Amino acid sequence: MKVHALTLAVLASLASSAVAADTVDPLKKAFIDDSKVKVQFRLRYEDVDVANVDQENQTTLRTRLNYQTGDIYNLFAVAEIDDVRSTENEPLIADYAYTQINQGFIGYKGPAETLAKFGRQRILLDNQRFVGGVGFRQNEQTYDAFSVKNTAIEGLTAYYAYVATVNRIFPEASGKEEHENETNLVNINYSGLDFAKITGYGYLIDNQDVAAFSTDTYGIRATGDIKLDALKLSYEAEFAQQSEAGENPVSYSASYYKLGAGINLDAFGFKAGYEVLGSDDGKAGFITPLATLHAFNGWTDKFLFGGKGNWENGLVDAHVILTAKVAGLKLLAKYHKFDSDFGDIDMGKEWGVAATYPFAKHYSLGVKYASFSGADEGYSFSNDTDKLWLTFQAKY
Repeated sequence: MKVHALTLAVLASLASSAVAADTVDPLKKAFIDDSKVKVQFRLRYEDVDVANVDQENQTTLRTRLNYQTGDIYNLFAVAEIDDVRSTENEPLIADYAYTQINQGFIGYKGPAETLAKFGRQRILLDNQRFVGGVGFRQNEQTYDAFSVKNTAIEGLTAYYAYVATVNRIFPEASGKEEHENETNLVNINYSGLDFAKITGYGYLIDNQDVAAFSTDTYGIRATGDIKLDALKLSYEAEFAQQSEAGENPVSYSASYYKLGAGINLDAFGFKAGYEVLGSDDGKAGFITPLATLHAFNGWTDKFLFGGKGNWENGLVDAHVILTAKVAGLKLLAKYHKFDSDFGDIDMGKEWGVAATYPFAKHYSLGVKYASFSGADEGYSFSNDTDKLWLTFQAKY
């Protein structure tokens, strides 16, 4: 039985017990008195213009209902349902009409600051560069998994998850909506230093449906801030090594590294970064099949490569980011220059701007625009592309 099917059966059993909650005090307290209900609406208009291909636009509305019980004998349950309505499903826009269980898990708050979850859940590790939820899209990526997190040692967070199924952003009956896995994720973070937060990780992905996604990745990441009166300096440095795993048909070894530095003064910030998803001499590249790809390497999503996030020639991304906050308005501008790690290929450039305005506590408006151009001809990413998003969000 799949993990999410078993979880739903347990949730149904708990729900049936709640019928008699008014006569059983612990159940009444857990399911009614201490329960939490959250509702979110996200309305989005997206326009995509790909040169020599097509121009498309789409309006979608996502409604999310989240219910969490209170604790009963250190156990609790979470159920979250997403519904997306769409004007039309467009091939160039990765949002689709659907209704499904986004999360459904049983949680256990154990001794020694331990939290365990069993069922369909979010897994968001570090900055989501390797494991994330693709939260920008209307259909979120979640995981049917068992996970456990421990924070018993001050400053240290140890996390482990066994993933049985990756529930991807694609619609049902597409053939891409879920990947069966036998994947192990380990992430250990230490934040007890004044000048640095250090993370070590091992992500052992064994994809049973797409063998080319199976990889073993080991890495280390360091981030930190240095405050000088009103001035704050920040940095990040990361290195990882990857090789094939499971039934992956290609034997290879590729590296990843990123260096970044930033400066923040009052409401203004500047950051520069250099990221390399390496190549094994053009045979295979360092891939990130569980990542939140939209957040990296440009908003136009030119380098998804079927969900791998890289191709055999590798990807080099030199970028700068400007941020500002003016009268409650959050502003962001970024520029990327892309090249291949192997083969001296110009993979183009992209600039993008975004503005978000939160208001009246529960609401926000956002606009985002990105433009990609200048890649060498003859590749899958060569077409110039412009994308625009308008978003209204309400949370209760």
